[in-house]
Amino acid sequence: MKSSTLALLSSAGIASAALQVDLSSADSIKQAASQVAWDLLQYYKGNQSGATPGILPGPPPAGDYYWWQAGAMWGTLVDYWHYTGDTAYNKLSSDSMIFQAGAPQNSYMPPNWTASLGNDDQGFWGLSAMLAAEVGFPNPPPDQPQWLALAQAVFNTQAAPDRHDDTCNGGLRWQIPNYNVGYDYKNAISNGIFFNLGARLARYTGNQTYADIATKTWNWVTGVGLMDSAWNVYDGGHVQVNCTDIFKAQFSYNAAIFLQGAAFMYNFTNGSDVWKERTQGLVDRTVEVFFHNGPAVEVSCELQNSIQCKTDMLSFKGYLHRWMAQTTQVAPFTHEKIMATLQKSTAAAVKSCQGGPNGRQCGFRWTTGQFDGLLGAGQQMNALAALSSLLVDQAGIKPPLTNSTGGTSQGNPNAGQTATDVFHHPPPTTGDKAGASILTILILGGIMSSFVWMSTGLSEKGM
Repeated sequence: MKSSTLALLSSAGIASAALQVDLSSADSIKQAASQVAWDLLQYYKGNQSGATPGILPGPPPAGDYYWWQAGAMWGTLVDYWHYTGDTAYNKLSSDSMIFQAGAPQNSYMPPNWTASLGNDDQGFWGLSAMLAAEVGFPNPPPDQPQWLALAQAVFNTQAAPDRHDDTCNGGLRWQIPNYNVGYDYKNAISNGIFFNLGARLARYTGNQTYADIATKTWNWVTGVGLMDSAWNVYDGGHVQVNCTDIFKAQFSYNAAIFLQGAAFMYNFTNGSDVWKERTQGLVDRTVEVFFHNGPAVEVSCELQNSIQCKTDMLSFKGYLHRWMAQTTQVAPFTHEKIMATLQKSTAAAVKSCQGGPNGRQCGFRWTTGQFDGLLGAGQQMNALAALSSLLVDQAGIKPPLTNSTGGTSQGNPNAGQTATDVFHHPPPTTGDKAGASILTILILGGIMSSFVWMSTGLSEKGM
């Protein structure tokens, strides 16, 4: 996407077409957000003849994006509708989330994606369905799967005994099929999404069982060392060594998924001191690590002199902004610090929106005050999330709904529990396990080489 022609077009359009917004005006934010949303949807090809509905072009090498990122995009657009009232993309979002649900089981495990399906991939679609229920997104027709039931199906399949084992004393693995590279890795985002969904389902339904499972997951995460006593959230560890090799890269979506979930637990427990302390600790550390100088920075790959983030990582800032904004609704004591942080970060983000053929598409790096030449769906999602999230305090924007405060989405507590196990295969042989382990080590080792500065870099920066 960084051709010389595109660069010339981008430069030519900066003066007249750069994204314009007054962050003190809700109307101006909505107008800018509508432009960013439009530019985001230019990356979507699922409505073209012969294309698959609901997904972004991919997975690699067929295109840049894995299946999960489209699920995250529809969630971003649900939030966009919620904050702006713009219904332009509602039908597309709804149809896409239903098409990819994986009928007839409807637990976001479509067989076409088994080659790259992780618990986190499935979980991101579940998060978007949960959000749709919480914000009162228009319900699908009665003969289609409903938002709450979809979220419950994801949670139930991940809570099933076959997703858990005794390695590392529990916890979800990264990948679901035992033949996938990464099956031997237990990571923060998979367990964070599971925790987050449990907390939100507990609040929405009032069912204590969800909260109990969420608490058990939190305890496992802290016990195994994926979150330390200083509220740092680390990436994961391998089962071969009982998760004692914690990969200490810090990614913003890992911190944010636990922060949002902790805030929901605080709300569900009617202001528990325990969950208040956890929420505040995560707020403070998240701001300290990822907003150290104002704008959001993806510290593990957005280096001072180079950007080494993979395509997936280029979208993490958007989830950070979205989940922190919703945190303020269910844990109001976080509002002042979070919103001041998001305001500064968004002001920096919009200055990156000076690229692309129309001169207003957004870049990834927000610290320079200019476009960095990096275009993509993730970058547009980031900017859209940042802008939309500033509208959280508008009159009429309600906190997440529950089934007793206006939520109308129909649930099914048994959803997903009778789903056919499309991943049922004989246990992997020793050779299979060794091969998967070697591949995973190679993948993570390649990433690790980019992050060797982490152990000293944070302390040198005062973080």
